[in-house]
Amino acid sequence: MHFRTARPTAPEGAHSHPDAAGLGAELAAVVAGARRRAVRDGDRHVDTAHLLHSLLEQDPEARSLVGGPPQLARLLGYLVQRSIGYGLRWQGSVEDSGALPVVPRPATGEAGDWSPAAAAALAHARERARRRGERGATGPDLLAGLVADPASRAVEVLERAGVHAHELTARIEARAGEFVQDASC
Repeated sequence: MHFRTARPTAPEGAHSHPDAAGLGAELAAVVAGARRRAVRDGDRHVDTAHLLHSLLEQDPEARSLVGGPPQLARLLGYLVQRSIGYGLRWQGSVEDSGALPVVPRPATGEAGDWSPAAAAALAHARERARRRGERGATGPDLLAGLVADPASRAVEVLERAGVHAHELTARIEARAGEFVQDASC
């Protein structure tokens, strides 16, 4: 008789993956969720829309910055549509807004390479946290990174849902200013 033994695995969102370096625990889970979404959608690259969808599912602060329940419902509706057909025009192509050069990677047989725009959004989030003196980036940091590139897929989805990137950026910055003032009191 053979017994099956479960292999030990790292907990969901663990920092063992290099993509999670410099991210808070919550964002490590967002990154893992975005990777799973890309695999499920049949995409070779994790793009900014994958990150946005995973971020909104997992981060209440990011959801609150997007707007009220009607805007959030509409945005999540667009993101779900992307998974079932809306994003088919994106399938098989690399999200490249020109922010970074596209460097082809050897095929690894698994999804999860980052589009240049998604890599830039993660770098932006890490840089925001570093400027604040924090060890890990937060949901609002990643949201700011996602809207920093006006030609990204995340911004395209946000705009289609009626969430204007420039207004969202202003809300993110205003919230960051509130936290800075609270910390200095």
